[in-house]
Amino acid sequence: MANCTHDCNTCSSNCGTRDKTSFIKAPHKKSKIHRVIAVTSGKGGVGKSLVTSLLAVRARAAGYRVAILDADITGPSIPKLFGAEDFATGKEGEIYPVEARSGIKIISMNNLLEHDDDPVVWRGTLIAGACLQFWTDVVWDEVDIMFIDMPPGTGDVPLTVFQSIPVSGAVVVTTPQDLVELIVKKNVNMAGMLHVPVLGLAENMSYYVCPDCGREHEIFGESKAAALAKKYQIPAVARLPIDPMLAALADAGKIEEADTDALSEIFEEIRSSREIKDFLGE
Repeated sequence: MANCTHDCNTCSSNCGTRDKTSFIKAPHKKSKIHRVIAVTSGKGGVGKSLVTSLLAVRARAAGYRVAILDADITGPSIPKLFGAEDFATGKEGEIYPVEARSGIKIISMNNLLEHDDDPVVWRGTLIAGACLQFWTDVVWDEVDIMFIDMPPGTGDVPLTVFQSIPVSGAVVVTTPQDLVELIVKKNVNMAGMLHVPVLGLAENMSYYVCPDCGREHEIFGESKAAALAKKYQIPAVARLPIDPMLAALADAGKIEEADTDALSEIFEEIRSSREIKDFLGE
């Protein structure tokens, strides 16, 4: 390509000279991770952490060994959702994840801060490096499915994750507003450029069920999830309601008690996604 710097780590172009695995980093030598699923969105506030948590709970209930890597370094919320706010422990070259009540392993910046309201005021490259250390320095042991809760957008951290961690697939989280199509397109295009298949589209705050009449009301407009999934050839769709009970469980750190049936179709795609050895061509 013209103007090529020959540094693929700073470029997202899908050119013929790119080595697809040249920047893949191995996890800690004591870790064995079979599948990695990134949960992503083009904007904040759509419910990525909620969808990440519900998918992890679903996978754990199905008998899988599950982990969550919270890559949202400046806005971590996974420990709060699970009530897993203990300090992570470790020694030189090793960090040990915190475990939720169900056995889901979690690492997040909030597990490393003295106070959970301490801000992380870092530049992008340092944030991306910390995220990568969660992959290389944490002793995860054996994990069947790892979920990565991504920060919003297509910047340093998503690029680092997709280029340095062998991601098996991505789940894109949206809401029903008209702006959603542009957001989905950016995420799908980034995943395509970096050779990551999009397995599912989760539309959060899709509708509200009236407690009096039982009817579904699309408060934020007509659902676009099915049409978008068809347009971008995304195989699985989930519509999550506005649910006060779900919000209460999240606030109380009891997300493991939530109903995950709405994500069944996406979970089946995750269950059948490629393992890391297949991604690397081993």
